[in-house]
Amino acid sequence: MAAKARTAYRCTECGADHAKWQGKCDACGAWNTLAEEIVAAAPARKSERRASGAAGFAHGGAVVQTPRLRDVAGNESQRLRTGLAEFDFVLGGGVVPGSMVLVGGEPGIGKSTILLQVAARLEGAGHRALYVSGEESPLQVKLRADRLGEGALDVALLGETNLETILATAHERRPAVLMVDSIQTVFTSDLEGAPGNVGQVRECAARLMRFAKESGTAVFVVGHVTKGGGIAGPKTLEHIVDTVLYFEGESTLDYRVLRATKNRFGSVDEIGVFRMTTEGLLPVENPSALFLGDRADTVASGSAVTALIEGSRPVLLEIQGLAAKAGYGTPQRVCAGFDARRLALLLAVLDKRAGLSFAQLDVFLNVVGGVQAGEPAADLAVAAALASSVYDRALARDAVFIGELGLGGEIRAVSQVDRRLAEAEKMGMRTAYVSERGQPRRAPKSLRVVGVADLTALLRELFR
Repeated sequence: MAAKARTAYRCTECGADHAKWQGKCDACGAWNTLAEEIVAAAPARKSERRASGAAGFAHGGAVVQTPRLRDVAGNESQRLRTGLAEFDFVLGGGVVPGSMVLVGGEPGIGKSTILLQVAARLEGAGHRALYVSGEESPLQVKLRADRLGEGALDVALLGETNLETILATAHERRPAVLMVDSIQTVFTSDLEGAPGNVGQVRECAARLMRFAKESGTAVFVVGHVTKGGGIAGPKTLEHIVDTVLYFEGESTLDYRVLRATKNRFGSVDEIGVFRMTTEGLLPVENPSALFLGDRADTVASGSAVTALIEGSRPVLLEIQGLAAKAGYGTPQRVCAGFDARRLALLLAVLDKRAGLSFAQLDVFLNVVGGVQAGEPAADLAVAAALASSVYDRALARDAVFIGELGLGGEIRAVSQVDRRLAEAEKMGMRTAYVSERGQPRRAPKSLRVVGVADLTALLRELFR
């Protein structure tokens, strides 16, 4: 007779096992890193002699068939269309049956709203959905459904946090999509830890993943984020799931950016843009028009436009730079939506190669819209915006800057410049500054493409 499974405490830093919880790991010395986990039971018959050599490692296993890949038969599962174009685009074309999707973001960003909308759309399309709420009462969820409309009141609701009850109910109802809000509130009675700790989150996520693969139900789970912006709980939570979606944007703004940081069924780093309204999140078909829509007809100095590739989509963003006289002994370097270390590098290049000293100036850099501009193609726009602020001379409103800035002051080419220029032309841009060695083979007719070799040539072209 097989022995029952037992629990142990494993260090999340080094993986060492401990019989009971303690504050410090004896193996690596880390504090507060022991998490409770379920340990598989050992075989009941330990007195059985094992074969020597390689056969001993296979003791207790079974030989299975190993077909060749060409002999594997079956049709690819059809994706479930939610009707939210931007949401389907980020997922790679729709919800894949049997997949598990993790949705993370700041509190109040719209995670529960978007999942309830998706459940309502799928329910209206004939796909049964089950919404599990562990944080809000059924009345609170109903009030949100009244505001959303779109058939949200037809979605089945389960107010439960016990994992065994959730899986039993889902197995009985057999929904096409299961929404769990949130994974930090769910617990299993096999572990003694409180809901939300590392062991509970990891074990509950693993069982939900197993349920998704065996039943074919697509599982969506909501994950809270830490102060650092990462999803709370173990990092292995992101490795377990098939897709990780992050909601970005300021809660004070009326639009949100949904970004796929991991996707086993589609492209990574795809973004979908939504506008928050009283009726829920509405997809924005043209993100460039949204990010540039509030730009004034007469722009002030320190404003430049760049074209970035987000996944497979070109997006135009406005970058604002401000260089002002430092009011304290040490100048400030403040970034919003841009890497601070990358800004320090660009300031050093501007000082060394163009003679623009920022040693006595506070530098503020902002990517409009709350979007993270992590691509090197934005370097040229950052340099142009900061130079414009230093000279206090505005750049042309219909100019776009695309290029990477090297340490020698040279402007390097970036990928997919043709698609970036096509998006710039569609948004009404008339001049594009790109690398001299990375000009497109066929430029848009209404767009004047200016190739610049280095930073000095760019400043000479802009300010003469």
